[in-house]
Amino acid sequence: MTTFKPHQPLHRLAICAVLASSALLNACGNAEAIVETDKKEIVIAVPVEVAVLSQGSISSNYATTAILEAKEEAFVVPRASGIIEQIMVEEGDYVEKDQVLAQIEPQRYHLNLDRARADMVGIQKELAKINKVYSQKLVSDDTFDKLNAQYESAKATLALAELDLKEATITAPISGFIAERNAKVGNLTESFQRARMFHIVQQQELYGIVYLPEKELSRVHKNQKAMLDLTAFGGQDIEAFIERISPVIDPKTGTFKVTLRVPNDDHLLKSGMFAQVKLNYDTHNNAILLPRKALLAIDNSINVFVVKDGIATKTPIQIGYQEGEFVEVLAGLDGNEQVVITGHHNLRDKAPIEIVNNDKIAPSTAPTELARR
Repeated sequence: MTTFKPHQPLHRLAICAVLASSALLNACGNAEAIVETDKKEIVIAVPVEVAVLSQGSISSNYATTAILEAKEEAFVVPRASGIIEQIMVEEGDYVEKDQVLAQIEPQRYHLNLDRARADMVGIQKELAKINKVYSQKLVSDDTFDKLNAQYESAKATLALAELDLKEATITAPISGFIAERNAKVGNLTESFQRARMFHIVQQQELYGIVYLPEKELSRVHKNQKAMLDLTAFGGQDIEAFIERISPVIDPKTGTFKVTLRVPNDDHLLKSGMFAQVKLNYDTHNNAILLPRKALLAIDNSINVFVVKDGIATKTPIQIGYQEGEFVEVLAGLDGNEQVVITGHHNLRDKAPIEIVNNDKIAPSTAPTELARR
């Protein structure tokens, strides 16, 4: 019996189509698997800069400002009237106490002194004659008393004439530098005029006046050290010491006055200089120091990213004193770590990183210098 196969070619075509579809689906599935595998293998490292921790000294300071003032200063005004005949000093000169600064024309004062001396001689002679006869009661007590009064007046007049002549020579009341010279030869001066002839400042030591909040009163004491940063010296620190502490609080401002003593043996500092003041409360030596810019405030805690084997790990820490670019680490780090200082704001915990400053990893500043900054 013969079997009839009318659609045999079509049946074969259908089987081939099913097989082709299955192969195509398997190929697509493998492709997706490959893409997924490739995606898992792509790792993007975040570029960062790191720094190493260091060890050194760090201080607790109170920062404020002050204007340097001369410890002693004098405004020289004339005590005698007359024409200025000569000036012996210029601005910037150093003068000793009682050194001559200027001379007022003295002729008038010489003549007044000569007249006072002549009057004195006349009264002395007359008084000598009266004394001889007074003991014999040949002169009344009234006459004798009047002559003695004239003698005392003549003596005072002579002393004033001598003083006027002396004051015609202007001398320095203190030792120091001539800060101002307003007098000129030929000028007329008046006795005790308000306009000053010279301004003298003594700058062997200077003072700086600062006002601190009352809450700081218990933290300051005499001879406590302070550091001054003056623009004129390019950031070089100058030592100062607390000289006096006011015992009262100003109720209007809630502050108290502190006077700083600033040694100036080489006379480089000048009265009127502006200074940034750091009052040193306490210093910790051999402290673990961390660059301030490495800190991140996350979840109400202070954190840093510690780098190890190319991974940045978020690490909570406790900090102590803060000074300049550094902070003191009290807990959380042992001092041997590398921490991220740039790029950490975009990091996540356990994120891969790429260090871009491998050749420059070093402490930003020598830690031992911090206590002097």
